[in-house]
Amino acid sequence: MSNLVKSFFKLSTLLCLILAPSGCALLGLAGTASVSSSAAGVDYTFTNIAYKTISYPLADVEAALNKALRRMDIKKMKRTVEQDKVSFTVVTRDLNIYIDLKKVTPTVTRIEVDAREGIFFKDKATATEIIVQTENYIEVKK
Repeated sequence: MSNLVKSFFKLSTLLCLILAPSGCALLGLAGTASVSSSAAGVDYTFTNIAYKTISYPLADVEAALNKALRRMDIKKMKRTVEQDKVSFTVVTRDLNIYIDLKKVTPTVTRIEVDAREGIFFKDKATATEIIVQTENYIEVKK
């Protein structure tokens, strides 16, 4: 019986070490009390990529994103276009940021923002703020 308990604790410890850096909500590490009301609709993938689907055409979202990036003084390095997707690589002094705008329907677009500091660290706050500011510029356009 002692070996079973030891195995359980080893497995639990390993699982915690794997999931903790990812911010897994299953462990109760991600609190929602600190999320502002404007960022409340932003979700995250398992790998901490911020995303949100909004009811605006891709062209409108891209125009708003460009204004938001200029306001935030974030430099665009690369823009690529695929069939229903526009991708950007942007940089700050400390972050490499990858942004995808995906056309879901003609009037719905999904925004994904992956802000990375080095190889392992993600900046969820900056990723969320890019989405929030993009939404703000779309709302102004309305």
